[in-house]
Amino acid sequence: MAEVTAAMVKELREVTGLGMMECKKALTEAGGDLAKAEDLLRVRSGAKASKAAGRIAAEGAIGMYVSADAKVAAMVELNSETDFVAKNEDFLRFANALAERVAMENPSDVAALAALDLEGEKIEARRQALVQKIGENLTIRRLYRMQSTARIGHYLHGVKIGVLVEYEGGEDVGKDVAMQIAFSKPRYKSKDDVPADVINREREVLVARAKESGKPAEIATKMVEGGLAKFINEITLLGQPFVKDDKGQSVEKALAARKGKVLSYAFFVVGEGLEKRSDDFAAEVMAQAQSAARK
Repeated sequence: MAEVTAAMVKELREVTGLGMMECKKALTEAGGDLAKAEDLLRVRSGAKASKAAGRIAAEGAIGMYVSADAKVAAMVELNSETDFVAKNEDFLRFANALAERVAMENPSDVAALAALDLEGEKIEARRQALVQKIGENLTIRRLYRMQSTARIGHYLHGVKIGVLVEYEGGEDVGKDVAMQIAFSKPRYKSKDDVPADVINREREVLVARAKESGKPAEIATKMVEGGLAKFINEITLLGQPFVKDDKGQSVEKALAARKGKVLSYAFFVVGEGLEKRSDDFAAEVMAQAQSAARK
């Protein structure tokens, strides 16, 4: 059994929004297992599932490039130590130039991108020069390239969220769906894409919650199935209510009405998946930059 620490209690509080004593008790019962403790609290208190993508501790910007014919596009996440630098024109120009190189050259990863040329010199050399000019360490964190025989829609929410959508239909379809994704950040495109283990875990929580309610078996079964359907709609793009429809129509129905179709999509949120505190992130950026410089 793992020791229940204050840090563990704090993390559980952040993802469930519940009180310290409730979280500590659940962690103790779960033997220090955060996932099990979270499920216990969801059964007892109706706490929502954690959203790791919301625990963001990085600064930076999303660079984006879309070809004139909307057939090739790319995104790059460029991180900085502070939000102030993330708004610097040279920083943003570099991020967008990186995205264009990804679209044109299709590098396999960040290391391959860093080895490419940009305006007569290696990208890694340009990064280091920008570090010296700005006075902060900068890191190329990740990249994504999309190519399609259909069309690619895109949306940038400020510089923090970038979305690419491969779609069929009118130009407005791509833009509106990209904005939907930026707003709701769906984990999957449709219910057919949701892994069985994700559904099973949610079902277990709903079954336990229904039992605790003391409702008759028939009603409890309906509670579980209704809750599961709602959960799947919340985490899938096509099942979500379309934000531009005040009648609550699903994205899937809105697309059908417009004779549109989403083939695939991808989105970046600056710092997504980095769960360290902001003061730790600066050290991570420096470590990554030093590592890149030694290569």
